[in-house]
Amino acid sequence: MIADGEDVCSFGAGEPDLDTPDFIKEACIQALQDGKTKYTPSSGILPLREAIQEKLLLENGISYDDPSQISVNCGAKHSCYQAILACCDPGDEVIIPAPYWTSYPEMVRMVGAEPFIVETKAENQWKMTPEEFEDALSGRTRMVILNSPNNPTGAVYSKEELEALAEVALSEDVIILSDEIYEKLVYNDKKHVSIASLSEEIRDLTITINGFSKVYSMTGWRIGYTAAPKPIADAIDTIQSHTTSNVTSFAQYGALAAMQGDQAFVQDMVEEYDMRRQYMLSRLQGIRNIKVIEPEGAFYFLVD
Repeated sequence: MIADGEDVCSFGAGEPDLDTPDFIKEACIQALQDGKTKYTPSSGILPLREAIQEKLLLENGISYDDPSQISVNCGAKHSCYQAILACCDPGDEVIIPAPYWTSYPEMVRMVGAEPFIVETKAENQWKMTPEEFEDALSGRTRMVILNSPNNPTGAVYSKEELEALAEVALSEDVIILSDEIYEKLVYNDKKHVSIASLSEEIRDLTITINGFSKVYSMTGWRIGYTAAPKPIADAIDTIQSHTTSNVTSFAQYGALAAMQGDQAFVQDMVEEYDMRRQYMLSRLQGIRNIKVIEPEGAFYFLVD
């Protein structure tokens, strides 16, 4: 239809349509004017890593001893890939619950590991159960990827559900890659829970990934971050130093301003997306032969 010149409205892009707040842009412009245009430490400028460290403690309940456990990357996608590369060898298996973001299995294959797909069920709100997780384990399992709130289902794992999955991961020493890029986009009084906050043992087995693209509408800025046990964080830092060197220097100052500035934009965005979510739900539920589960987070609908 697009090729034929039709005006097609796509609902497939995982990108906020709101603009980056002005105060973030202004901080980036100021950094440029101040000459902050050189290399930075490969893991990111220290003030930004310290701000992320504080955010993870105050908002997520995850305590890290040192900002060296935080790595600022070229978007959360880059964070995911580097984390997989740092942890997985050829022949390792990585468990991925389906439906999933399309890049996960491709990243796994790129490092020579093998994705093991767990087909979740609608009656479980498309969330992997501990029984399904346990059945997927093998002697080659190295990592499991969890994405909550989820793309593309909008599913949000509860604390109790995460505790059950964490118990399975602990039993076999499986690394947890927790992609939390949609953490602020939760609805109906749902609460986002970071799996690394459950215990020190789980924290030391978890790589928490987040970023600025969704919550601050900064998709083109390409800034994400990982928080991980020190050996994994060091490996990620080494990979980044030999690939991208660092995230764009002046963009990091925009990210720092985003964390330290007025967060009213975030709440306004959540309210706007919730209004759209409710409208889409009401329209989809009115279409014959369409099944849809109400998404509790992110900004997607999985329509059957």
